[in-house]
Parts: sequence; C-alpha cells; structure tokens
Amino acid sequence: MKYTVSTSFGKFTLSLFPEDAPATVKNFSAYVEEKFYHNTIFHRVIDGFMIQGGGFDKNLEEKLTKEPIRNEANNGLSNKALTIAMARTSDPHSASSQFFINLNDNTFLDFNEETLDGWGYAVFGEVIDGQETIFKIGKVQTGTHGFFQDVPVKPIEIQKIAKLK
Repeated sequence: MKYTVSTSFGKFTLSLFPEDAPATVKNFSAYVEEKFYHNTIFHRVIDGFMIQGGGFDKNLEEKLTKEPIRNEANNGLSNKALTIAMARTSDPHSASSQFFINLNDNTFLDFNEETLDGWGYAVFGEVIDGQETIFKIGKVQTGTHGFFQDVPVKPIEIQKIAKLK
C-alpha cells in the first residue's frame, strides 16, 4: 500500500506494512479515505528527531478523531530514520490519527515489553520517495504557541494524502 502526501513543502511517498501492523494500517487508511488529513499540519517538528502531524488544522484546532487503536509496536519493526509511526499519549493504546516520521534512528522508541514504559511506538510504514521533503520540514524554525512547543513558525500544511493506484 502506497500513499502520496502533498504538503506545502513538497511531496513524499509512503509505503505501509499491512502484514506487520494490520490494525494501524487499516486505521490510517480509513482516515485517508475520509480525507481527514486534508488541510492538517505538521504541528511538532524537532530537528534530528521527528516531525509529527495529522491531528490539528493550521489554527492548532484539534480535529475530532475515532476511537484509539491497540498499539502494535510489538510487531518487530524499529523506529529507524524515515519510518512512520503512530503518535500517542502516555497511554500505550491511545493512538488515533496523529503520526510521526522519524528523522533519525530513534530505537529508544521501540517496543521492549508490555508495560506502561515499555510499549513503544508502532511503526507501520516508511518513506520511499521524497525524503528531501521530510528533511526540509525537519529544519524549519519552531517556537512555542500557547501550550504547544516545537511548533513551526510558518505552518507546514498537509494538503492531502492519497492512495496510489
């Protein structure tokens, strides 16, 4: 399964892993089909770490999501550079629409054990084209906006995500 992500900084292509993370891929695909990600932003950018998006519009208004999904971080995949994983709260099974793309190998985010601290973050795909767009986003100037930190000073819009035929 491949998806094109069109942003205000350029395009990139994702290849998802439905065999390794079936519930996560199904969840992401459902949001794509509903055009949920259209006109959302990358709201958190930390150079050398990751870029996160998929939950807020450019006014930092949170979008209404579906129920959270079960964490599939125990699938054996690692949070290596250019992989996409689900963002979540401190509750391991709280991921809904938000995702992040690793800018470096962030293996400390990998599954260790089924405990609150050990669950990790579920990798469900990787960037296979347009990597330069990802790294360009990772270099933007960020600041604080209300109680949000690491917010791009100029919004980075996810214009749309579309499944490749």
